[in-house]
Amino acid sequence: MSLVNCVVYNRQTGRKQADIPLDQVSEALAENPDHFVWVGLHEPDAVEMRLVETEFGLHELAVEDATRTQHRSKIEAYDDTLFVVVRTARLESDEIRMGHTSVFIGPRYVLTVRQGASLSYAPVRMRCEKSPDMMRYGPAYILYTLLDFVVDNFYPVMEGLSDHLKAIEQDIFGSTFRRKTVRHLYDLKYELVGMKLAVAPMQDVCGYLLRSDTKVMPRALTPYLRDINDHVLRINDVVNAQSEMVKVAMDVNMAMVTVGQNDVVKRLAAWAAILAIPTMIASFYGMNFEVMPELKWQFGYPLVMGVMGGGSFLLWRRLKRAGWL
Repeated sequence: MSLVNCVVYNRQTGRKQADIPLDQVSEALAENPDHFVWVGLHEPDAVEMRLVETEFGLHELAVEDATRTQHRSKIEAYDDTLFVVVRTARLESDEIRMGHTSVFIGPRYVLTVRQGASLSYAPVRMRCEKSPDMMRYGPAYILYTLLDFVVDNFYPVMEGLSDHLKAIEQDIFGSTFRRKTVRHLYDLKYELVGMKLAVAPMQDVCGYLLRSDTKVMPRALTPYLRDINDHVLRINDVVNAQSEMVKVAMDVNMAMVTVGQNDVVKRLAAWAAILAIPTMIASFYGMNFEVMPELKWQFGYPLVMGVMGGGSFLLWRRLKRAGWL
């Protein structure tokens, strides 16, 4: 069973009333008009989704979207129900695992459907139950708390990616080229693109909640929604900055590779120039000349060897000073 919890709350007191089975939601709501329920599901199957669709009278298109494994963040209105999808992220061993949560908000119910990687919403529930005054706003306050929790969880994910980038920088400025460094940079860029797709649409969600005049979202929560929107904008700026830094790191890495290759080419060219001196002199002795310096003079060979060694040494010293060796 994918049911995480099914709890009845009293809007007048803002306090929890009882845990109930999922198939008794309709009876609990009919018993007291001040009651509302919060149902949490984790990766439900088709049978469970049909059950909640019947219990809450959900729109079939929204239910279909909630069961998809991949979706972008969005918000839609179906009569007096709001359907919100938010992307979630969790950092595991320097790799981002993505998921999404679908939230159905009605005047008297909240239904959350978690798919993929995400943190437990137990802290959200505890936060709500510790604030009975705010829980009097009903499902709207729960929606705010959920969005705030999801958005704030992006911060540690981005901090983890920032630490990962700093570790990669050690390899970028290392003395040797590592192919895995390029791979790590590519993976990091890919993960940042995923974060961008998760964060950027949240601006539309917050904008809709701030501008729309619905029965579900009271105007008293507008300052809180503005705070979430501010966090989304800051996270989006962080994602853009990190993405730009990764791009710069990739360019710097390629530049360092080019510099390393140039150093190798310079060293090879320098040694080729040094070896060219004895090669040029020695090549004369392979020619069929009758008169050669060492044939009639006992110091011929030492002189030639000295010229080759001295010329090579002087050229080596000059190239050493120039930084080619």
